[in-house]
Amino acid sequence: MLCFTHLTPLPLFSGVSLQSSRRQFTSFRTRMSSSSSIGSAPPPPPPDNGIVLGCGGTTVDFLATVDSYPKPDDKIRSTSLKVQGGGNAGNALTCAARLGLTSRLISKVANDSQGMGILEELESDGVDTSFLVVSKEGNTPFTYVIVDKQTKTRTCIHTPGYPPMVPADLSQSSMLSALDRASIAYFDVRLHETALVIAKEASRKKIPILVDAEKKRDGLDDLLQLADYIVCTAKFPHAWTEVSSIPCALVSMLLRLPKLKFVIVTLGEEGCLMIQRASTEASESKETDIENLVETLKHRADSTATFSTCVSSETAKLKANGVGTLSGRLFFGTAEKIPPEELVDTTGAGDAFIGAVLYALCAGMPPEKMLPFAAQVAACNCRALGARTGLPHRTDPRLVPFLV
Repeated sequence: MLCFTHLTPLPLFSGVSLQSSRRQFTSFRTRMSSSSSIGSAPPPPPPDNGIVLGCGGTTVDFLATVDSYPKPDDKIRSTSLKVQGGGNAGNALTCAARLGLTSRLISKVANDSQGMGILEELESDGVDTSFLVVSKEGNTPFTYVIVDKQTKTRTCIHTPGYPPMVPADLSQSSMLSALDRASIAYFDVRLHETALVIAKEASRKKIPILVDAEKKRDGLDDLLQLADYIVCTAKFPHAWTEVSSIPCALVSMLLRLPKLKFVIVTLGEEGCLMIQRASTEASESKETDIENLVETLKHRADSTATFSTCVSSETAKLKANGVGTLSGRLFFGTAEKIPPEELVDTTGAGDAFIGAVLYALCAGMPPEKMLPFAAQVAACNCRALGARTGLPHRTDPRLVPFLV
């Protein structure tokens, strides 16, 4: 039995916590200037075409920090508690809105206190909630999140909302309004039936599509066929392709999904890998073993740097043994080395990364700049409890080097 005891009840969304290089390779680094301050010159305005439409989950998170994860039948006390909005799509679009994009969210909540709290919090961050469906009955989705201070990990226990969203919940006119002038569409693969209808219309309108491939879900394969960009977790490439090596699995994904322009796999504190498909075949290049190339890039990355960096290869024929060959470029992005005393909670780090990638795509950032930028935004978020507390605004001095 797991019990949280001696906690003063908190109103929903109170925000209150109870405390106790060689020629073949290029690189990008951003060092935080010691002169950066809140009084620094403001960043340039966000991109003119910065409208992102997202469809997916938005929830209430009940976050409890504990000294160590309980054993079966333990009774323990939390050291802090926060009630806050969550959900992949809700988090990623909140991040994108704080960075300066116009964020529109399609999701579903119930007409209960939790649902109303979700709407209020999203609106306070500038997310357009006019396309959210509010059910008169049922319950809003919520998640219990247990944050282990000892291992710096979090465990999520999710309760889905009811009734689930179906395509009939969203009128054709609302969908077309949501897609109007959108620069990019983003899907976290929840609400998959509705998501597929929206994705097909976005594809018909030639709006680029980014899919968050966290794990295998119903409807995932159909959405991946429409994706221009994929950001996935470390476990996903093997789960979807059955190829054991992550680099080879990424090649397999690009070969199986001909529309795909790039795929990124996030690796936590180990950074990320990205393969970008070449627009033309690298006919004059010799084949390069993808796994050897990954090791070469990791060796060339500055292992002493505490800030995020990126190294990349030139366009080459990337060979994955037993899979095939693809013309493209490989990128290795490092993660910021967060001091242990500053690392609070990794909840929502992947969503923050995706929110930054959405911004980078709208702003036309090259991958060498996009990956360190996304890693920086994710690192900011890891310094506070919850998926949104630490999300930076575009005026944050830590982001200025990427935005100028």
